[in-house]
Amino acid sequence: MKCDKEYRLSYTEKARMIISRMSLKEKVYLMSGRVSLQQIKNDIRNGKHFNYKPYPAGGNKQLGIPELRFCDGARGVVAGSSTCFPVPLARGASFDAELEKRIGRAIAREIRAYGGNLFGGVCVNVPYNPGWGRSQEVFGEDPFHIGQMGSALVQGVQEENVIACIKHYAFNSMEISRFKVNISTGKRAEREVHLFPFKECVDTGAACVMGAYNRYKGVHCGHSQYLLKQVLKEEWAFDGFVISDFLWGIAGTVEAIEAGMDIEMCHTKYYGDKLVEAVKDAKVSEEKIDQAALRIIRTLLAFAEDDDREYSKNLITSRKHISLARETAEKSMTLMKNDDGILPFSKKETKRLALIGRLGDTPNTGDQGSSRVFPPYTVTVLEGLSKLLPVGEVVYYSGEDLEHSMELAQTADAVVLIAGYNHYDEGEYGVDMGWDSSHGGDRKESLGLHEDEIELIKAVGPLNKNSAAVLIGGNMIMIEEWKDSVSAILMAYYPGMEGGTAIARTLFGEVNPGGKLPFVVPYRENDLPQVDWDTSEQYYDYYHGYAKLEKEGIEPLLPYGFGLSYTEFEISNPDFSVEGEEVKAACDVENTGDRAGDEVVQLYVGFSNSAVDRPVKLLRGFKRVSLEVDEKKRVEISCPLDKLRWYNPDSGNWELEEMEYEVYIGNSSCSEDLLQGMIKTGSILN
Repeated sequence: MKCDKEYRLSYTEKARMIISRMSLKEKVYLMSGRVSLQQIKNDIRNGKHFNYKPYPAGGNKQLGIPELRFCDGARGVVAGSSTCFPVPLARGASFDAELEKRIGRAIAREIRAYGGNLFGGVCVNVPYNPGWGRSQEVFGEDPFHIGQMGSALVQGVQEENVIACIKHYAFNSMEISRFKVNISTGKRAEREVHLFPFKECVDTGAACVMGAYNRYKGVHCGHSQYLLKQVLKEEWAFDGFVISDFLWGIAGTVEAIEAGMDIEMCHTKYYGDKLVEAVKDAKVSEEKIDQAALRIIRTLLAFAEDDDREYSKNLITSRKHISLARETAEKSMTLMKNDDGILPFSKKETKRLALIGRLGDTPNTGDQGSSRVFPPYTVTVLEGLSKLLPVGEVVYYSGEDLEHSMELAQTADAVVLIAGYNHYDEGEYGVDMGWDSSHGGDRKESLGLHEDEIELIKAVGPLNKNSAAVLIGGNMIMIEEWKDSVSAILMAYYPGMEGGTAIARTLFGEVNPGGKLPFVVPYRENDLPQVDWDTSEQYYDYYHGYAKLEKEGIEPLLPYGFGLSYTEFEISNPDFSVEGEEVKAACDVENTGDRAGDEVVQLYVGFSNSAVDRPVKLLRGFKRVSLEVDEKKRVEISCPLDKLRWYNPDSGNWELEEMEYEVYIGNSSCSEDLLQGMIKTGSILN
């Protein structure tokens, strides 16, 4: 119900009545965060982490207006010691929107238990290049997929009466330069790519939007009347409120309020007394204050009323939530290579396992900036394997000495080489909040592994047929240079507090991997859009990711949506049609292998008959399905015709072409993995 705009708008008159009784100062107080940078630094010096409790803003107890109580996140609740789920990029690999909704509900329950009422962790920016340091906080590279998964998270969070905040609006896909960069792009890239997931989440009913630090077309996003007023509030009819990104999200009083920035977070620097004075000096009309107050009060009332549910502290890191974190990690595991069916390893035959790599015995849940979650424990890969093989010997070595690593590999029944990244390699960057400012940032040097890890894999992998590389990281990692040195490759992303358990269970077949790559893996880095990560100007082209490679006729190493399984699936009997306002696609999926498993069925639509420049094809639907051995299911996927429209920059309208469209259904974006059909739209649909 809290995703229902009509329900929230029903509180408009009540909010107006409250506003009529408020002084200017009281209204402005609603627009003001109450946690300063100095307070944050002091808390950290005193052993309390950033956002260790919900951060307050506004409120008016006498008039019955709840205060806003912000909890950051992405992979869980930053406050307290909370359940740490895999990062959103990993969850994107599950291609399971229903699972994401369950995660949203679990996160929201923990927020409620802490006394919070807003979740600031729905990040739906599109990574123009996978080297973006915080791309681990989004669901992948495809705007449609990001929008679907983000919308599911919004729904789950708001079902528990917690306001979902989508961020960072907009074009925030660089970390090192985020405070200084000015992004420019064409109108079609703006609407069809970068704003697309935000629109999806707003249409779903997200009640809060956070602005971005960067500039767009020369204007600070927190001051952008185009983004905040024209697009968000007028064109999209967004009924909720807008908050600034923390501390540096706005840089002026009049500019921010005139643009439609409703709340300054998490402190008060440009609003508060300065905003009151701006009204008194006739620099800002009081009507602007009333508009912001209306959005704030209406939303807070809608989420606070008719809610008598109790949220005990026992919900935080409850057995149920930790079990969900493990399930999520297991469903995200993506098998990229498995020569001769080397995986899963056999428990009986593996008497001695060598785990080699510096990430094998360290907790590694991802970025340690503002999205860091502090779980009560984190299962390392070594711990996960040791628990799974209690009678077998698990020998761990960091891999520093190549000769010793090679000796271990030759005396082991199986070898697991773990490689990738941690918070020093990628993540939030350059924020002086008391944590280590040397960490994180974008992947400036390379999208591949560290040189010593490549050398390790090349030297050790060929010495043992039963060798598997496990990759840890927040987005695509190049594998071409070393992929032939190991028999199997498993992408584990940043798998959360139960990650070591999930990795071990997957390697030994207690879990059948069903994750799919939410990004394309190219042969060469320069096949992807090029970005200057330390710059004041960056242009985003219309094409990126798999759409760019397909348009340019470049074969990828691994296609978008790719992922192997320990079983085999057969997809057959496709059917495509247009029914009413929707494209309908269906196919049979049969498990023809020898163990139960999950397959992700994907729907793509092609545009070869278009009169304008369009991608070769785009993802427009997906569904994850579980099948027992020999089981067959009919899978149906629908896509609104609206999602086939293109944005005409001349008319400012979304237009549906009257033509034949290719439609595909299968298990990756590769043409060899897809069954093709055709549909036709008529003029009546325009």
